[in-house]
Amino acid sequence: MEIVIIGLPQSGKSCLFDALTQGVSASSGIGNGIEMRIGTAKVPDYRLDELANIYNPQKIIQAEIKYWDPPGMESGVSTEQVSGRYRNILQSADALLVCIRAFESPYIPHIKGTVDPVRDINTILEELMYSDLEMAENAITRLSDSIKKAKPEERQSIERQQETMMQIKDGIEKGDPVLSLMSSFSDVNFLSNYQFLTNKPIIVVYNINESDPSISSINKIQSYSGNLIEISIPARTESELAQMPEEEEKEFREDLGLTESACDQIIQATYKGLSLISFLTVGEDEVRAWPIKSSFNAPEAAGAIHTDFIKGFVKAEVVSYENLLKCKSWAQTKKEGLCKSEGKTYIVQDGDIINFLINQ
Repeated sequence: MEIVIIGLPQSGKSCLFDALTQGVSASSGIGNGIEMRIGTAKVPDYRLDELANIYNPQKIIQAEIKYWDPPGMESGVSTEQVSGRYRNILQSADALLVCIRAFESPYIPHIKGTVDPVRDINTILEELMYSDLEMAENAITRLSDSIKKAKPEERQSIERQQETMMQIKDGIEKGDPVLSLMSSFSDVNFLSNYQFLTNKPIIVVYNINESDPSISSINKIQSYSGNLIEISIPARTESELAQMPEEEEKEFREDLGLTESACDQIIQATYKGLSLISFLTVGEDEVRAWPIKSSFNAPEAAGAIHTDFIKGFVKAEVVSYENLLKCKSWAQTKKEGLCKSEGKTYIVQDGDIINFLINQ
């Protein structure tokens, strides 16, 4: 899971990155002279600790989300930047995290002169839409050329693709993100080659002062019906807290009245936006969470461990988290008939504890 953080200058997106990754990052060159910070966030899961009490494993391995922090955009989000050298970064991500400034500070001027979260999020969404429009127009032109050169048996398929692209273009021009259009298309497999930006989940994080109330602007965001999730957090405060020792962080949170890590809320929102769940594996060597799509069947889930397991899948022994916690051992779940044998069509549920039987 790879999430790219974008935002206008002075929005606090780098503070947000530090909060999510606890200030630990590695720079990565990606060509065209662009460098960006990359870091990982651990997905909080209380179930791992409870299972560790049973198995006393050598390792506890949480699911992870990778965050990218591209360099600041000198003049803000612009058509040239979203459609040009930054587009590949955004297209490669599974979701976009948009940091919107919602705090006032006389020491940090806003590039547009005033703090206006609704204006800023609309600016960014409009540029993402424009980037997708440009991509659709270019695709239509290329497909037109392909139709002229195509063999008779290939022409019909290319024409259908062109028709889909024209529908996307028309939809974007009406203000519809690509995600909201997908259900109307019969063939969407070829669209994965294009990576439209507004076909991705978008998590909007309003960067507030710690004393500010949470805000919501969804009802004010113009002409956007995509997968949009909103959260408010004080990014600078969370960044400082995330880099403290655990006990010290806990004390400061209590003093500030911040009972839950706002970064955990973002991570959970990322899971929701990407339609992810976690299944678990247990043993004396490790207790581990594996992130997968909520639609995955048992062989696809096995493939998250190793791709060879998809082909070699025989069956899955499945125990719910609650039942293993109650029985205290895998053997006891079998004695009580709580360990189910599932085949290839079984849809994995969040919190399933699974032992895969693989033909190698």
